[in-house]
Amino acid sequence: MIEPSTPDNEADRLRDLERYDVLDTAPEAHFDRITRIASTIIGTPIALVSLIDENRQWFKSRVGLEATETPREVAFCAHAINGEETFVINDAFEDERFKDNPLVTGDPNVRFYAGALLTSPQGANLGTLCVIDHEPRTLTAAQSRALEDLADLVVRELELRKAAATDYLTGAGNRRNFFTTADREFARAKRYQRHLSVCTFDLDLFKSVNDTYGHVAGDESLKLFADICQQEIREQDFFGRVGGEEFALVLAETDGPEALKVINRILQQVRAQSIRSGNDTFSITVSGGISALRDSDAVLGDIMVRADRALYQAKENGRDQAVLDV
Repeated sequence: MIEPSTPDNEADRLRDLERYDVLDTAPEAHFDRITRIASTIIGTPIALVSLIDENRQWFKSRVGLEATETPREVAFCAHAINGEETFVINDAFEDERFKDNPLVTGDPNVRFYAGALLTSPQGANLGTLCVIDHEPRTLTAAQSRALEDLADLVVRELELRKAAATDYLTGAGNRRNFFTTADREFARAKRYQRHLSVCTFDLDLFKSVNDTYGHVAGDESLKLFADICQQEIREQDFFGRVGGEEFALVLAETDGPEALKVINRILQQVRAQSIRSGNDTFSITVSGGISALRDSDAVLGDIMVRADRALYQAKENGRDQAVLDV
């Protein structure tokens, strides 16, 4: 057996997968319909939505298989995500990579495999929609296209799930999604001893904006700030709305001084913009508090408390600034 190699973009790929917040969730009808259709169209007893996690493949949906996951090193799908096209094995017994694979020599007795890639909009191969047979066979061009179309539907369902965790007004992650993602990034940074910074924000004097210009203008202020933040950060960072005018940002692989540079750039962009409300034009400012991961931090809350403390200091200092907790 030849074990699958690791994709060059593995860190970004895993981060992209985790942000769908789908691993270890219960079966869902939307995904199960797709696997049933795949099994019927291709005519195989097994069809799976397979997602490749750090050390395992996990099945979001499955037809004809009892197992919910397998080790990554034996997963056909872990080979598939290294390519750019549908991965097909006509007869596993005739393939050096798989002929002595335990999934071939034992249950579920894989002989034929075809996996269409589940590729995120960011270009990361998350796993496959795959079909499996106990007998060798081939995949026709029409069947391959159908499997790929169904794989696109799986990605669409993942995106819809993700959208449900997004703040409707600003497009930022909602409170639950932010803290779920931030907890994962905290655990990753602790495990691999990497830098991590967190910033909390408040729009300055936001109640005054609503009272003076109206709630529509207040909403435009929130959207303006969120748009600027999301334009300035990287794909591996995560931005969320955690309260009315309160936002938070996780900066992966970033120490405190570097985070301060990023936040100052965001605040500069915000104060340079104007918002129109009827015949009036106004601008907004934002205060931010930043804290970086320390060896002594046991939970995400340790960083968040320090970031909130720094935010309070920014307000005490006159607002429209960022303070780094040191």
